[in-house]
Amino acid sequence: PRDIKNHMHSCFFFTNACALEQVRRERGHPQLQLQAMRGFLERAGLVVEELDHLNIIHVTGTKGKGSTCAFTEHILRSYGFRTGFYSSPHLVEVRERIRINGKPIGKELFTKYFWQVYGRLYETKDTHGGSMPAYFRFLTILAFHVFLQEKVDLAVIEVGIGGAYDCTNIIRRPWVCGIASLGIDHTSILGDTIEKIAWQKGGIFKPGVPAFTVKQPDGPMMVLKERAKEIGCPLWVCPELEEYPADSEPLRLGLAGHHQRSNASLALQLSHSWLQRQFEDGVGELGSILVFSNSTSLSSWAVGLEDTEWPGRTQTLKHGPVTYFLDGAHTTRSMLACVSWFSKVASQHERTTGGPVVRVLLFNATGERDSAAMLKLLVPCHFDFAVFCPNITEAIASCNADQQNFNVSVENMLTRCLDNQRSWRLLNGQEEKPGAQLLISRDALPLVAAERCSKTLVFPCILSALQWLSQGRDSVLAHPDKRVIPVKPSVTAKAAPLRDAAGIHVLVAGSLHLVGGVLKHLDPSFAS
Repeated sequence: PRDIKNHMHSCFFFTNACALEQVRRERGHPQLQLQAMRGFLERAGLVVEELDHLNIIHVTGTKGKGSTCAFTEHILRSYGFRTGFYSSPHLVEVRERIRINGKPIGKELFTKYFWQVYGRLYETKDTHGGSMPAYFRFLTILAFHVFLQEKVDLAVIEVGIGGAYDCTNIIRRPWVCGIASLGIDHTSILGDTIEKIAWQKGGIFKPGVPAFTVKQPDGPMMVLKERAKEIGCPLWVCPELEEYPADSEPLRLGLAGHHQRSNASLALQLSHSWLQRQFEDGVGELGSILVFSNSTSLSSWAVGLEDTEWPGRTQTLKHGPVTYFLDGAHTTRSMLACVSWFSKVASQHERTTGGPVVRVLLFNATGERDSAAMLKLLVPCHFDFAVFCPNITEAIASCNADQQNFNVSVENMLTRCLDNQRSWRLLNGQEEKPGAQLLISRDALPLVAAERCSKTLVFPCILSALQWLSQGRDSVLAHPDKRVIPVKPSVTAKAAPLRDAAGIHVLVAGSLHLVGGVLKHLDPSFAS
């Protein structure tokens, strides 16, 4: 409801970018972050000890932590448990971050619990110097409140940033912890080496609580082992998925891409450890590595892995002749995995298309991401067109507030897109040529695409980019209810290959927020 969004605008740092900025400001006093979080939790009517009743699975990592959580939640839900799942960021609506039994909580439930938590915090702010929690802190408190009120059997909690000083780390006694693949990200907060980042991630370890990690490079693995020893936490390294004995045929995963196999293995270990604690069956040492035998059939877990869905991550959507390949990869390492997945799956689709296929890249990147490094990895995919746009769903006032970044001006977002376009041209050996600049209006977003060459274009919003690259051949985008964004005739003329091709293959990557904006237009289930 609009009232909720208005209050979130006025009383919280609304965006992930703001949350990052707050963490940067406080990084000199990291312990104060957790102390402040406990204070906000208590003002909301909760105490840390209550979180022990949520039987939490706590997961961090640089790449794959969300997918690992999705696999884990689905496996345990398939056993009949009532699950809670807290993740970030959301793709379209903020409610996606808080899930019960795999589904985002409904609007009525979200409204009810929002006002309960907000009201308690607001009533006490004057006695606490007028302070209100930042956006991510508030949503974390709200998630804990929802899970307690809805009496879930377990809660899968994905860390926001890092681990040691992340606000989810007020959890005292999780049942099991997991660490997905580590890499370089958020260096201004977590450190500029993978070893420093590993130290932060290992901060979620708790004394006596079993922990599992996927295989890591030697440096960060050594740090994780030292952290586990220092904290008094038993730590196991997950086997490769290929090392699990198959009953009859290889495991099939609901999430595509070879990189998902390590996430699936971690999810199997986390689920097994949680079930050991739940049933206290005495099978092996608590938290020990899961080894399948005749008494522990892999087939009982396979359904949970195969049926897992996690939108926006290695996801394929086919709309007639237009096929969309969506992946929120936003680091160089995750982009490598994205390229590997796209190259394989797009080639498979092309073999069955029955005619020429045009490949289109739809890209954006935000924050401190190294756009040029990611774009360099995408060059071997041989795109016929590269399209750039900001993470703005539509160039009209009705754009979903849940998807807007109120810290970054439209001018800055479009400048970033033009920079990305320039990088792409240079990477492809194209000389920089003068062309029509994308004009910035103070009153409204521009409605005309920028022209620099026949192969790259910049559009002012996601809808205008999608309408151009699909050329009326996607029935969802061509629906009469969709507002048509006008473009210059010369820009329309450039799209002739898209109109003539037997198929159009579109890779959407670089930002989860971009993927979310695309899904809002392509998938009716995401429409507000």
